[in-house]
Amino acid sequence: MIQSLHIKNYVLIDQLDLQFSSGFTTITGETGAGKSILMGALSLILGQRADTSVLKIKDVKCIVEGAFKPGKELVSLFEQHEVDFEEITTIRREIAPGGKSRAFINDTPVNLSILKEIGNCLVDIHSQHQNLKLNDHLYQLEVIDHIADTGEFLSEYQVVFKAYGYASQELENLKAEVSRKKEELEYMQFQYDELHSAQLKQGEMIDLEADLQRAEHTEEIKSALFHSSEILSEETLGILDQLKEALAKLNHISNFFSPAREMATRMESTYIELKDLTSEVNNQAEKTDIDPGKLAELRERMDLLFGLMQKHRVRDLEELLALRDKYGNQIEDLTFSDEKIRELEEKSSELLAEVKRRAEKLHQKRVKAAKEMERTVESQLRLLGIPNARFKVSVESVVNYTSNGADEMKFLFSANKQGSLEELSRVASGGEVSRLMLCIKSLVSDRKGMPTLIFDEIDSGVSGEIADKVGGIMEQLSRGRQVMAITHLPQVASRGQDHFVVYKEDGEDTTYTRIRKLLPNERISEIASLLSGEKVTEAALSNARELLRV
Repeated sequence: MIQSLHIKNYVLIDQLDLQFSSGFTTITGETGAGKSILMGALSLILGQRADTSVLKIKDVKCIVEGAFKPGKELVSLFEQHEVDFEEITTIRREIAPGGKSRAFINDTPVNLSILKEIGNCLVDIHSQHQNLKLNDHLYQLEVIDHIADTGEFLSEYQVVFKAYGYASQELENLKAEVSRKKEELEYMQFQYDELHSAQLKQGEMIDLEADLQRAEHTEEIKSALFHSSEILSEETLGILDQLKEALAKLNHISNFFSPAREMATRMESTYIELKDLTSEVNNQAEKTDIDPGKLAELRERMDLLFGLMQKHRVRDLEELLALRDKYGNQIEDLTFSDEKIRELEEKSSELLAEVKRRAEKLHQKRVKAAKEMERTVESQLRLLGIPNARFKVSVESVVNYTSNGADEMKFLFSANKQGSLEELSRVASGGEVSRLMLCIKSLVSDRKGMPTLIFDEIDSGVSGEIADKVGGIMEQLSRGRQVMAITHLPQVASRGQDHFVVYKEDGEDTTYTRIRKLLPNERISEIASLLSGEKVTEAALSNARELLRV
């Protein structure tokens, strides 16, 4: 419930502090006095958007702050949005002169979406324009779901429906992709076969370039090796023979010249190394042959690789290998695509069957709730002065499934004995719609657990005895919750436990909207003015006392 409301610098309100109690509170005032301004300020802290046009003084910020007593059932919602839950919850909204808006719940900054979500669980404001919602089939469905208490079941249905939607979309995307790729399959197969038949190998290009360079210089290599061998091993003039002769000289003098021993040892090691090197040079020279066929083969292979890289517009062999593997994977995917499609079709069919099963249960719950609603609404409409009222809720299953199931909802109404049942928008007058909405609100409010209901002049179009019964329903609704009614009807205003009046007051250079709680004797005068108009008569005062039972 709303415990208090503080408003500063909002439209015609300079500063206002109000305290509210539980039960039934009525608010009256002349047309244009500012009752809508009060509702606008309250809407700000419930998440409505606003701009600097609401500032009374343009260079001073607007502040609206309310203290609420939320139910324990909202603890999880507060935790979900990381907002501290307090038994007395303070919601504050600020509109700065520059247009910046800030909102706080228990001093925690929140965005408008969170403010609105929590606000919708604290207060339900119903105004005349909301009567139009009765013609909205989605709103009608929402009403039936509240009465049927489908919340948890509907959430579970929506999880399955969402999974079915994902599976169906995945199946559709796969079929489209397969259809598109199958048109390219022949092209991909040709490209893959060409690359596969080339027998590409990782790192092949480096080895191939080295082999080709060696083959192109075979003659030069062979000549150099033979020449080197001649230098090393030619008789008499070769390095080995001369080194062997020098070694013999050193060995000869080593008997009487000791340094020659070390030099001979070192020279012998050099001789052995050069002799081994000469053998290796000779072996390489003998193995190096000029093979024109091999050279042509290497050049042909190199041309093939360069040709494939140029054709497929890649920079190197690694990219060519990656392209081959890509074609191979795509072909493999297409090969197994029919199996994947079958799997997805089976999955979609299973989910659709579950969607149908749950939608049917939703339908049954709604049909049962519709019957209950029909009986209750017709009974209340008769009490509200429509003795021949007939009300029917049409719940029809449709082919297409939505996130709300497969039901199409229609509220049908007739106020006359012989009148045919038609949709509300076609046959119900403004007063009849107001009474219908009041009946529905009284039916739904208990199930929603809404702590505060506010009726903003929804009693238009009724008077006399019916107005008294409208007030009676509102008073009955206030048992167990806070109900506020902004009204012009004395029969409704007189039933409030508390009664506030909204009025305008002229200052030196501006007009202010004021609101105050009436004392018992002031209520008599206010009710009398509602009964008789500007000139209050003694008869009106007497009637006011009778309405107030004083």
